[in-house]
Amino acid sequence: MKLPERFTANTGSFANYWDNGMGCQLLKKLNKKPDIADAKSLAPLLYEYDEIADQIIQDIYLLQGFKIGHQLLESYLNENTPASEIENQYLHTLFSQIQNEPEWLNKDLLEQGSALCRRAGASSLIVLRDYCLMGGYESAAINKPLIFTGALKKGAVKRLAETLEFWVDITGDKALQQGNTGFKSIIKTRLIHAYSRVNILKHTNWESEKWGIPLNQWDMLATNLGFSLVYLVGLRKIGFNPTNKEVEGLFHFWKYIGYLLGIPEKLLPNTEEEAIQALYYWTLTQSPADEDSIALAHALTAEPFLVNFPKYRISKIILQQSHLAYNYYFLGEVSCQSLHLPRSLYGPLVKLSVLINRIKERNIKNDTDYKKMVDKGRKEQEKIRYIYSHINAKKPVLVSK
Repeated sequence: MKLPERFTANTGSFANYWDNGMGCQLLKKLNKKPDIADAKSLAPLLYEYDEIADQIIQDIYLLQGFKIGHQLLESYLNENTPASEIENQYLHTLFSQIQNEPEWLNKDLLEQGSALCRRAGASSLIVLRDYCLMGGYESAAINKPLIFTGALKKGAVKRLAETLEFWVDITGDKALQQGNTGFKSIIKTRLIHAYSRVNILKHTNWESEKWGIPLNQWDMLATNLGFSLVYLVGLRKIGFNPTNKEVEGLFHFWKYIGYLLGIPEKLLPNTEEEAIQALYYWTLTQSPADEDSIALAHALTAEPFLVNFPKYRISKIILQQSHLAYNYYFLGEVSCQSLHLPRSLYGPLVKLSVLINRIKERNIKNDTDYKKMVDKGRKEQEKIRYIYSHINAKKPVLVSK
């Protein structure tokens, strides 16, 4: 099999991450450093995709329309229709998979993982925005589907709102139980991915020989690692100290989500060590940031000026500068320069937030304290979701920078 052009030795910011950045500490957790030559065996994943979901799109969404297709899916999910009663063979296959919980699923670990996501409160969303999302722009290829689906024209506000909605949906208490909000949100997202992939291949000049298949299985795994391993690294860097049980739960949580999203089970890591190795292979075979990456990064940086909250220009400037400070704190000089991100004078603010988080961690003395922190963090996240889904959903008043 001829490998796509994107499969190349990374000598840019990702390489620097493992040689001089936080990746150095991650590699110390492994018994031995991974051999990058082994990554070649994973390269065929760049051509593999969720064939079941794509066939559902072909058979239902494209023939009957997106609206009718989604209404049909909603009715199945809301009524918890048994797979045996579904006539379409591909919908039947999908529902057979998701309705039969895997033998390895542990409900207690699921709750440990989701509770960690909630208890970090607004800090969770800072890590996701300023580390996971912005850091993901350092890879040119994984972001190409965003360009081909018009993400730049739709704007960073829409993507942030959708990611926030997904995050809050899936991290709620028992949200992943069948029939609950998080479970349904994952299945809808799986089909939205397929819908995007089918339409990109059908209606654009996508070049698979350069980038592989859009939303392929290796990039889907990388996204899963962004929400699990990279998120965990970010939490630790801003002062949180997750317990061993929380860490185990976080990877179990995202393994189940990845399973529901159609990522092959064998690819999904069970432990932090397995996730580190998987991230190592993916990052060090990525082409570096390009003009599209920089455009996406700048769109995210400009986002505070394109929304209704905060209201005043000075508040928007403070918010933008705060995000930039977190970008530099998480990603480091090399990565931020590769994305052409301007510097911020708000570095001390980040250090103050780290100190506050460390104090909060030390104040957790018992289960009651822990539960209070989880509940408080959840309220913070729901408040921010309300801002994006209601206040910022209205037509924004553009504010000049």
